[in-house]
Amino acid sequence: MKKVTELKSLIGTDGGLNMELTPFLDRDLSEPLYSQLYHWIRKEIEEGRLLPGVKMPSIRQLTMHLKVSRNTVEAAYQQLQSEGYLESVPKSGIWVAEIEKPLLNSTEVKHPIMLEYKPSSEVLVDFEYGNVDLDKFPLKQWKKCLSDAVDQESNWLFQYSEKQGEFALRQEISNYLLQSRGVRSTPEQILITAGTQTSIELICRLLSLQGKTVAMEEPGYSGVRSVFRDQGCNIEPVPLDKDGLSVETIHTSKAKAVYLTPSHQFPFGMVLPITKRLRLLKWAYQTGGYIIEDDYDGEFRYRGQPIPSLKSLDEEEKVIYLGTFSKSFLPSVRLSYIVFPPSLMVQYSQKFSAYNQSVSPIIQGAMAQFMQSGEFERHIRRMRKLYQKKHQTLLKSIEQYMGTKVKIVGEKSGLHILLKLKGITALELIERGFKKGVKIYSPAMFWLHPSIESNSYIMIGFGGLSIEEIENGVKLLASCLPEMEIGEI
Repeated sequence: MKKVTELKSLIGTDGGLNMELTPFLDRDLSEPLYSQLYHWIRKEIEEGRLLPGVKMPSIRQLTMHLKVSRNTVEAAYQQLQSEGYLESVPKSGIWVAEIEKPLLNSTEVKHPIMLEYKPSSEVLVDFEYGNVDLDKFPLKQWKKCLSDAVDQESNWLFQYSEKQGEFALRQEISNYLLQSRGVRSTPEQILITAGTQTSIELICRLLSLQGKTVAMEEPGYSGVRSVFRDQGCNIEPVPLDKDGLSVETIHTSKAKAVYLTPSHQFPFGMVLPITKRLRLLKWAYQTGGYIIEDDYDGEFRYRGQPIPSLKSLDEEEKVIYLGTFSKSFLPSVRLSYIVFPPSLMVQYSQKFSAYNQSVSPIIQGAMAQFMQSGEFERHIRRMRKLYQKKHQTLLKSIEQYMGTKVKIVGEKSGLHILLKLKGITALELIERGFKKGVKIYSPAMFWLHPSIESNSYIMIGFGGLSIEEIENGVKLLASCLPEMEIGEI
């Protein structure tokens, strides 16, 4: 008989709803127990059987009742929190969060009990990834470019944009890529899009990837993975070596395309060496597959010499290059771009001839002027110096206050680092930090198949913080770390 673990009636009445849970964890399945538990709870929430405001069993309760390891429950809960299904409230417990539902069934509660809470202390420092420094942003110059774009004496303001995007902007991007990334392109190869996810959706449809295998780094950017999944692709996770994704795995796979972040692996931060880049190109040439190179923050490198982009090394037009202004400029402008091989650009023009441009021509016109005036390059130089100073402050503060209690991962470039924790899980540190006014984040959502290891990292973004906030935040966070035994140091 198969060994099955069952849970019933563990949720109490201390602020939550009385609910009965009955997950069955089959120990004979190849799927890990934490994954079974995660999928079961997620389904219960999505189908309305676990409602917002329900208090979940504590990790300790669930561990004891299911007779599974603490890591099993932690991994399941952590993934559910990363995806927004559960929320942890300091000194209160873990609760079912409110999620948006397109339609309520007649059996669902129309006015669920909602949990309202405030942090036990004011949020002093938020290490959220993706924020940029707004204090040094050239707002005056950007406003002038916007105003000039609107005031131009022509009828273009009242017309749709060029379908590939404004030619002037595509010309500036082409010039910029040649100078900064060594990418040779023409404006005719460039397509302006409203974000990386939009770019990936178009590529999936252009390459007819529905039902086909796409390889991705494991872990990798979950926003792109969601698009591949929604487009019906079979996602093959590719493990990471110390120097980036395993090219051997790609060569033995049946992938028709591979998506990767070679200049700054997301989220681990390693840089793919030139030897691996050449081997990956060889795979594309031999199999006819395509490489989707996402260069999301290639402007910000702090150590070592820059390595040529995959696109700059491509001799047979098998690399599709993705760029964005979200990290180098502003996320809110929703400006990204694709550099297609010429043959694919022809196919795109034929297949999507009826599609209009999705980015505002006013924004595009303003950005073209901003780049033509030289303000963009000056802005990049200023921000590179500023972010490097913040980056140095972050590393020095971690060394001073945390010492050997953590290991820094991915510190050579970009606007974030990871910390590998010792003696404490990400969930525990997130809760402790929250109590002291410091918000940190788990990168567990970036794993397709979360493991126990994925709960041993935290993600530290620093782009939007001041020097003082970085130092204070690290100091407060360090006070949340456990004391290490002599043998552990």
